[in-house]
Amino acid sequence: MKRICLIATGGTIVSKDGGNGLEPELTPQELLSYVPELKEIAEIFVRELYRLDSTNIHPQHWLSMAECIREEYENFDGFVVIHGTDTMAYTAAALSYLVQNSRKPIILTGSQKSVYNRDTDARRNLIDAFCYAADMRSHGVYIVFDGTAILGTHARKTRTHSYNAFSSINCPEAAIVQEGRIIRYFEPECDGEVKFYQRMNPHILSVRPYPGISSEILVRTIDCYDGLVIECFGTSGIPAYGGFDEAIRLWVTAGKAIVATTQVPHEGSDMSVYRVGKDLMELGLLEAFDMTPEAVLAKLMWVLGNAANRVELEQMFAGRVWMDTFRG
Repeated sequence: MKRICLIATGGTIVSKDGGNGLEPELTPQELLSYVPELKEIAEIFVRELYRLDSTNIHPQHWLSMAECIREEYENFDGFVVIHGTDTMAYTAAALSYLVQNSRKPIILTGSQKSVYNRDTDARRNLIDAFCYAADMRSHGVYIVFDGTAILGTHARKTRTHSYNAFSSINCPEAAIVQEGRIIRYFEPECDGEVKFYQRMNPHILSVRPYPGISSEILVRTIDCYDGLVIECFGTSGIPAYGGFDEAIRLWVTAGKAIVATTQVPHEGSDMSVYRVGKDLMELGLLEAFDMTPEAVLAKLMWVLGNAANRVELEQMFAGRVWMDTFRG
């Protein structure tokens, strides 16, 4: 029987209503007591790191999760991370960069309703996650939720209440889980030995332009951040009025790392199509292509935390890490 480490961080799945709304209260042991079937799937050991609503998860928590996995990596066959749904996609992307080439599965799951409820998706998600983690073919970072396995770098929360909360963006679902049976559609290969990273730079500003936007936010914050993510219109458009384009030039001149992505959920960016995009290419902006916004932010934090110089920064961001850009 596989040995699986349950890493608990909180979330709806362990929440109760204390009178002022839901908040994480159940211990991991209490959580497991609601799903006795898990004892038939794997030998489970528990590490509780936090008991947080996932809106309060931030990059330092990602680093401590990765460190926990590093410490326990040789002791277990896989890991299941219990996490709130609101920022689960960010955490999944971050762990994909912080723990690379893992031949052991690192599975994130949670629920839309607490395990404490009679009508809940928690039990199924837990069983599916442990089935996936205990399967000998599983490796790498995934979200397993509502019977689907999604690469950590392509998951996005797209529904606030429904059980099928997550979608796989610009990439097929990797597998489905049906009553303990895993049906796989594709499997990315591990390239080399597992590698752990211990640094991220969270000083990133993300800006979503809108018609009529002023350049003031960029001008006033240039000294506060080391990187900028611009969610462009369409394939790569940004406004040329109001000094917005000139403010971007100021960031470039200051040596800041800037990534162009798109506000459109599907099919990605392409700066080579329109003049407005080619102007960005000439400025030396990095391009996200078909990465999710969550993956873009996590990857830029990882790159800025580990790159020694500008050349290495560009190489690290452009390099494909655990299928963060999918070319099927």
